[in-house]
Amino acid sequence: MSQQTARRGGAAWALVITSVAGFMAALDNLVVTTALPSIREDLGGGLHDLEWTVSAYTLTFAVLLMFGAALGDRFGRRRLFIAGLTVFTGASAAAAMAPGIDSLIAARAVQGVGAAVMMPLTLTLLTAAVPVAKRGMAYGIWGAVNGLAVASGPLVGGTLTEHISWQWIFWLNVPLGLALLPLARLRLAESRGTGAPLDIPGTLLASGGLFGIVYGLVRGPADGWTGSLVLTGLFPGSALLAGFILYSTRAKNPMLPMRLFRSRAFAGINAASLLMFLGMFGSIFLLSQYMQGVLGYSPTEAGLRMLPWTGMPMLVAPIAGILADRIGGRPVVATGLFLQALGLGYMAVVATADASYGSQLPALIVSGIGMALYFAPASHLVMSSVRPSEQGIASGANNALREVGGALGIAVMASIFAAQGGYETGQTFVDGMRPALVTGSAVVALAGIAALLIPTRRRTERQTRPAEPAPVLETSAH
Repeated sequence: MSQQTARRGGAAWALVITSVAGFMAALDNLVVTTALPSIREDLGGGLHDLEWTVSAYTLTFAVLLMFGAALGDRFGRRRLFIAGLTVFTGASAAAAMAPGIDSLIAARAVQGVGAAVMMPLTLTLLTAAVPVAKRGMAYGIWGAVNGLAVASGPLVGGTLTEHISWQWIFWLNVPLGLALLPLARLRLAESRGTGAPLDIPGTLLASGGLFGIVYGLVRGPADGWTGSLVLTGLFPGSALLAGFILYSTRAKNPMLPMRLFRSRAFAGINAASLLMFLGMFGSIFLLSQYMQGVLGYSPTEAGLRMLPWTGMPMLVAPIAGILADRIGGRPVVATGLFLQALGLGYMAVVATADASYGSQLPALIVSGIGMALYFAPASHLVMSSVRPSEQGIASGANNALREVGGALGIAVMASIFAAQGGYETGQTFVDGMRPALVTGSAVVALAGIAALLIPTRRRTERQTRPAEPAPVLETSAH
């Protein structure tokens, strides 16, 4: 077998392994939402407990993403990817077998720890395996699978709960994880970052700051934004993050070098990612409830009707990746974000308590195309904006900002919804959802403007492109 053939085989395996692992981690963000009534019926618990079955995962996932990426850079990306996948798979089984609500919350928190180690390393492992000329298409497929997971979480959770049981939203991860573990060991090459020692002060500052902020955002809609615990999370969390930024500008080997943000490409795509997830997460959170609670669809029926939105990335994202290879990622990402904003705005206009599916279909299609155009090249832009040795932490930082954006989106949308409407009738739900969707549309449009800050030329990518392949310390085991 020639070296080129072996490399193509390695790239194909890396794409499959990292895409499936990314799907598992992204799916569990929202997969629990439509199963909450069944979980409460089986395990008991109040509203506060049910909210934590969602929030415990989001919290540990967002807080530890950068630390997980740093561990991979220091001790081996494949090694830590396998460790994270093992933890995630085991915690999924523990969640499925949870005898009570407290043990379920604890298992969800451990799931988040595993996902935080596993998720940022999927991109660095994929980058090391795929030749530069093919990365746009590879990132497009990876982005399509991850985008589908985020958008279809409520559908998958609702379908499994409706037709089997809520435990299967967690059992689903177990066979996938068990299948990926030997494949990762045999088919992925080991690689590392700079080998610099772990940045313990930076890790503590960043993790503490993210914990406080995400905790405050998650609890804000339920406890009130002036609640003592919410304020205790938001203000000290913000202070710790400010301390992290100041520390990172002076530290010798910081976990996240602040100089990366001097790059218009890195700063622009990260700002766009945070705003995109803010608008999209909050919109999906409300629209899935709208289709079920107001229009009367079952979870499965609602999910099928959202397929023009949620399924579109599987069709469009690989094409968008090829376009990004040819014309650059900036115009593709910006176009996608503006289309997503247009789709959300259109949905806000046509949403009524008895809206027909035909009136919603154009908005779903436009939103789906927009989401696909964003997901495909966004990862490429992140990874090409830094040096190969910094790709791990760049991936971790981008994923952390996405998670914070998602938590902020749900918090903001829920607050707007509660202030303008409620669950009393279909009309009061629509009254609250419309201004929330308009806000989501405006935020995603801001993300499109942020994407326009990315340089039009591909100079940054050429400067950061390594001699192929990226640094590899061991060969794949076959």
